[in-house]
Amino acid sequence: MTRMIRCGTWFVTALLGLAVSAGAQQIATEQNRREALQLYRVGQEFLSGEQFEKAAEQFSKSVHKDALLTVAHYGLGQSYMGLRRYASAAKAYGDCLEAFKALHGLQQSHRFEVERQRDDEIKALKENIRSLNQAGQTLRATQADARITDLERQKTSIEATFQPPAEVLLALGSAFFRNGDAQAAMVQWEAAIVSNPKLGEAHNNLAVVYMQTGRLADAERELKLAEKNGFRVNPQFKDDLKARAKAERPQ
Repeated sequence: MTRMIRCGTWFVTALLGLAVSAGAQQIATEQNRREALQLYRVGQEFLSGEQFEKAAEQFSKSVHKDALLTVAHYGLGQSYMGLRRYASAAKAYGDCLEAFKALHGLQQSHRFEVERQRDDEIKALKENIRSLNQAGQTLRATQADARITDLERQKTSIEATFQPPAEVLLALGSAFFRNGDAQAAMVQWEAAIVSNPKLGEAHNNLAVVYMQTGRLADAERELKLAEKNGFRVNPQFKDDLKARAKAERPQ
């Protein structure tokens, strides 16, 4: 466990601090991007059917065709989460963040290509949302809609400093948490609410970690923020936090 925490903390530091140069990754060719998007769509069909191995295979092929296709990296992370391969999921979500950062670095020199890439990803996500809603998978549809918001925010930040997308930070934190690295998870969830203070799920997850580590006042604050921002907090968690706070309150 100690080794995992040390590795996870290093990964977070490297991810947030390392600048990805524009030369490190390049825009895919038109043909490769189209093939990557088609593979992504097939992967989404398998993911919707919870065929996680097949989904992961398609998403892996997709990012091989286009290393900057952020939706495919994210889908790969979701597939690994379904397979309970949490370290692999963290790697996929980390690659997703690196792709976002690389695209941000390429905006100045390849603005048209980067904008087209994001438009293609938004279109693919909208198609996915329609399929998810038809299948009754409303949670995944909501998450996909949030990723569209992240992509649109990236389109408007050409001159601004790169801001990691909140939904990907949230997912990365969940992968770390599932893999037993609560400290690394907390770092990502805190970064997520910096990126998007209205992300209720991140506030909820922080409340859980804060309660586990004895930061009860912080946990109560985050729980209130989660509910304020529309997240439905588990009633049992609310009761547990209230009981623990009462037990530790000076008599």
